Amino acid sequence: MEERTYLRNPATLEAPAVRPTSAKVDVQDNQTALALCGNQNENLKLMERRLGVRVGQRGTELLLSGPSDAVAFAVRLVENLEEMIRAGRTVYREDVEQAIKVLGRGGAESLGEVMLGPVLKSSGNRQIAPKSIAQKRYVEAIRSHDIVFGIGPAGTGKTYLAMAMAVAFLQERKVKRIILARPAVEAGEKLGFLPGDLAEKVNPYLRPLYDALHDMMAGDRASALVEQGVIEVAPLAFMRGRTLNDAFVILDEAQNTTVEQMKMFLTRLGYNSKAVVTGDVTQVDLPVGKMSGLNHARSILRNIEGICFSEFSEVDVVRHPLVQEVIRAYDKFEVAKAEASKEAAAVEAQDPSEPETPEVEEEPIAT
Repeated sequence: MEERTYLRNPATLEAPAVRPTSAKVDVQDNQTALALCGNQNENLKLMERRLGVRVGQRGTELLLSGPSDAVAFAVRLVENLEEMIRAGRTVYREDVEQAIKVLGRGGAESLGEVMLGPVLKSSGNRQIAPKSIAQKRYVEAIRSHDIVFGIGPAGTGKTYLAMAMAVAFLQERKVKRIILARPAVEAGEKLGFLPGDLAEKVNPYLRPLYDALHDMMAGDRASALVEQGVIEVAPLAFMRGRTLNDAFVILDEAQNTTVEQMKMFLTRLGYNSKAVVTGDVTQVDLPVGKMSGLNHARSILRNIEGICFSEFSEVDVVRHPLVQEVIRAYDKFEVAKAEASKEAAAVEAQDPSEPETPEVEEEPIAT
């Protein structure tokens, strides 16, 4: 079979009807080509592994070969990444990973529409921006709604993006302070008696929030704002009885709130304030029989104007690629477990637990 070659420049607009088995993409610029390839060609190697194509480089040209569908997808991926680079965005290995997910899911949005337009520049001068369609819609929801729920599995960027939006709002003087809260619930393990004052006792529960905060701001700047009370990191119990005006409030790990705690938190919101509530309903650490406040809120608040629920799934995971596979494996296990329980219940309902013992007529005792 004759191998076809697809030249993108300037023929992209006049692409042949038959999908190619090889392609040549010329980015026409050495600096763009280097940025696209990544450090030691790590971006190209990732494309090869994920898409099942071979990628070679000759000057400013990328030579792609492999199955026709994979090559066509790779050409589209390269074009979108080139657009991002020309817009001033540095493309890292994890950006390529997420770009493959975004383009693979389809939809009207291009990669640039999803991943361009940074929310914030981190302390390391890296841009923090959405990396999936769900993340983009989540950021838009935070901008346009006063209460937003971000619900989904670990690693989908729910808390991280909420923190980035909070810091951006503070820098733009849209709010006067940031309040970060978490319920202090043990995640399966027993931590025992913790030494120190109250702040030191709850610090292990709040450490992830501090980590994210220091990733977005220089350490001394973040510490200074915490000391001044501009940024407050506290356990959820500290919210009781307060009215939070001119504040960006984040409640993390909300699946571990009770119904009463969730109501208490949501009713703290004052004028010119935003609240973002994040959690994973599959990781509830409350005592058995205690309903999660996050699940309850999702069931009764969904149709209230001004409140938005943003749902994430395993395809939105932005951590190590294996995290997505781990989540899928656990979900598959839970589904199989539920189906086995249903089958066992059905069998038990059909068959009586114990067969009835026939009555034996006793013989009269001779006197």
